[in-house]
Amino acid sequence: MKNFITEKKGILSWLFTLDHKRIGIMYLVSIFAAFALGGFAALILRFELLSPDKILLTAKQYNQMFTLHGAVMVFLFIVPSIPATLGNFFLPLQLGANDVAFPRLNLASYHIYLLGALFCVASIILGSVDTGWTFYTPYSTSTDTAVIMMVTGVFILGFSSILTGVNFISTIHYLRAPGMTWFRMPLFVWSLYATSIIQVLATPVLAITLVLLMIERVWGIGIFDPAIGGDPVLFQHFFWFYSHPAVYIMILPAMGIMNEVVTTFCRKNIFGYAAIAYSSIAIAIISFLVWGHHLFTSESEVAATIFSFLTFLVAIPSGIKVFNWIATMYKGSIDLKAPFLYFLGFMFLFVIGGFTGIFLGALAIDIHLHDTYFVVAHFHYVMFGGTLYAFLSGMHYWWPKMFGRMYSEFMAKIAFWLIFIGFNMTFFVQFIMGSKGMPRRYYSYIEEFQIYHQISTVGSWLLGVGFIVMLVYLIQSLRSKEQAPDNPWGALTLEWTIPSPPQYHAFEKTPVVDKGPYEFGVEKP
Repeated sequence: MKNFITEKKGILSWLFTLDHKRIGIMYLVSIFAAFALGGFAALILRFELLSPDKILLTAKQYNQMFTLHGAVMVFLFIVPSIPATLGNFFLPLQLGANDVAFPRLNLASYHIYLLGALFCVASIILGSVDTGWTFYTPYSTSTDTAVIMMVTGVFILGFSSILTGVNFISTIHYLRAPGMTWFRMPLFVWSLYATSIIQVLATPVLAITLVLLMIERVWGIGIFDPAIGGDPVLFQHFFWFYSHPAVYIMILPAMGIMNEVVTTFCRKNIFGYAAIAYSSIAIAIISFLVWGHHLFTSESEVAATIFSFLTFLVAIPSGIKVFNWIATMYKGSIDLKAPFLYFLGFMFLFVIGGFTGIFLGALAIDIHLHDTYFVVAHFHYVMFGGTLYAFLSGMHYWWPKMFGRMYSEFMAKIAFWLIFIGFNMTFFVQFIMGSKGMPRRYYSYIEEFQIYHQISTVGSWLLGVGFIVMLVYLIQSLRSKEQAPDNPWGALTLEWTIPSPPQYHAFEKTPVVDKGPYEFGVEKP
């Protein structure tokens, strides 16, 4: 029986396909390439920091390398990672639809992503940017590196994000299967809906900000230059008005995956479905109100106090989700397969990231911790420990459905432990460094910090080995001739009712939904 992979042959049949599943696979390959590039830059950075003296890089090259790492990981990998790959592939399938609402717009989103990525890579070749991934003025308007090329790439990537958001919102509103009410939708769909709202509303602000930066750099009109009446802090307000909601573009889909995994591997209905659904929307709304906590050291005391309160407020809907996941696990029939191990890793690391965020939200403590390695560790525990772990959980969860092949469970568990131990070795010591006053982004440091940097670097090597192991067993699974079961985990959502891998038109007949997505052990009369 033909499937979406074998239905048509040739590279052009992939590059110009309108099939959401193929587009999701192309995104997957592209973001893996971006992750490899960003990860390679991170390994070079960590190797350089083994010693306070020069090993490989000059100070300027070091600045260029951490800018490359940040920009590639944020804009090319982590922002599009879950929505563009797993979202594209499984959103229509979970709704009982054969494609997204606008297939051509979906393909255009991917081509725009490639164009933006091309500009970003070209900027590395033509004169790598050394501003950091935030492009803060006034330095970004005066440095002699290829800022405009990189900023243009990020500007183009924003359109891909907006079009994907529009497509997902339309698909969720208009292509749900008969009987699938809003409160019968899988929670992964709810998370993508909340994410899409942020993508559509926040990304234009980033686009305008980057255009203003380019205009300032080319014509010097003085928007951000205080010498002629501008304000460099205004750039920070504009940038973080997008970039803090963007944190939830990254983490909300991750939380959605966790809902799918915890119910399947605990064999229980999700605890507090409505609370989780509403908390996703609450996070999307509150995310637009907390950008000022990035500016505690550069804004008025009144503004800082207000933003501190709002920072604590956004923790409430996130806490609701964590509580409900723990309640779902309670007395569940837990199966410790690889996807669930990554769920547990997500819980552990994301909670640490959340709790350390409370320290950064407290004004007095933030003054000391601002721009230290404590912030670096917090960011990575939330983004890497949160979004990437959820992405890996979802990838292992849906891999048999996407490719019709099972990976080695034993090797998957080895890779998990290598990544988990390596991650904590790399970043936990950075909390200690930061609390002792080690500034982030510094090329050199005093000797008392050397042991922490060395532990962190050895941890990064473990991380690298873990990902290489993962790459090997996933490639081996693709070469295997053994067909995976259509539903190896016994999940209940609609994508598991069709063959693995899915046919080009996944549903021969439109399914009719008469129950919720997680009703394990509930029999209909």
